[in-house]
Amino acid sequence: MDRMDTALREFFGDAVVLGGRAHRLVPRLVGGPVTLEKLAGRFRIEATDRGVTRLYPGRGVLAESARARRHAAQAVEELGEYLAGRRAFFSVDVDLAGVAPFQARVLAEAGRIPFGETESYAELARRIGRPRAARAVGNALGANPVPVIVPCHRVIRGDGSWGHYAFGGEMKTRLLALERATPALVGCASTRIVCRRGCPHEQRVGEANRVVFASVPDARSVGYRPCRACRPDAAA
Repeated sequence: MDRMDTALREFFGDAVVLGGRAHRLVPRLVGGPVTLEKLAGRFRIEATDRGVTRLYPGRGVLAESARARRHAAQAVEELGEYLAGRRAFFSVDVDLAGVAPFQARVLAEAGRIPFGETESYAELARRIGRPRAARAVGNALGANPVPVIVPCHRVIRGDGSWGHYAFGGEMKTRLLALERATPALVGCASTRIVCRRGCPHEQRVGEANRVVFASVPDARSVGYRPCRACRPDAAA
């Protein structure tokens, strides 16, 4: 049993471990958005002045400078909002200086997969110009130091099955289900501005003024303009 399996057992309850990998992450806690939200406090976060460097099962933060602690605190806050269905993107900085160039490229492309959507390992390999490197892409994603924030859970096998996920198949299922149930774009009827879910401006919109959109073109078609802060048009 490796360090990851030990941490999963200690912080997430008894996991079923097959071949050295934990296949069920949270058998008692994960039951929907409310219980997913509780997991935000069960991750340990490491950060530098440049951003978050690691996220794994545990508690607390490892950040030496004030700036690093701010990155870690922002990550904790955004994780809680995301797991509660109140955020569709992460704005916290990520520091991938410690990973190899190929993995950094794979993780950067995985981060461009839209919220609520999935892409196969082969598709991602083609997108980085390495069409025969699907297995290497999978290995790079499997070693993602900042899962959830860099959404490797959105990458699946070509046959539609989940493939390996560091936090287990059930967690991957729950994260994808959460994203499909969470509106990525919310407009304000009074200002006619559309934001990404989790934008500070979106969070101030009252229920009576909230309008959900499937895409930026849909919002534009009825007279809404993209928010200049969260830039949903750039993320589309």
